[in-house]
Amino acid sequence: MTDPRWLDATEMAAWRAFLSTSHLLERRIEEQLKAAAGLTHPQYEILVRLADAPDHQMRMTELARGVVVSKSALTYQITQLEKAGLVARATCPSDERGVLAVLTEEGIRCLRRVAPGHVEVVRAYLIDRLSREELHAMTTAMNKTEEALRSSV
Repeated sequence: MTDPRWLDATEMAAWRAFLSTSHLLERRIEEQLKAAAGLTHPQYEILVRLADAPDHQMRMTELARGVVVSKSALTYQITQLEKAGLVARATCPSDERGVLAVLTEEGIRCLRRVAPGHVEVVRAYLIDRLSREELHAMTTAMNKTEEALRSSV
């Protein structure tokens, strides 16, 4: 067995900055969404993905993959969103076993109400703090990382 490749000072600084920033930003986003609509960040992400999907609907398996949660975790979140009247489930017309998550009119209204505050938080604590070059570099770095993580599953 080989020794681990420990992080050097530069790598450790980058890792710690990523961790603390991602945790702090996630906390701010959660606070804003809870205050504005009683939503969690994963629930908001589900609503956004459905809003962007054709006919405001997606297969549950595809949605779970997109929001990076297990099928059971997505089922739980969809159930909560259904109770709030923001999402409904429907049978997939091309596959009776498939289940669609469908954004309701109330879900669309909720997004319109909550999205401006969400964007404010994202801008204030991330986007507006970085130059265009830094945003491009961050996008490139995160895309590389995402690709590696998704290909290893």
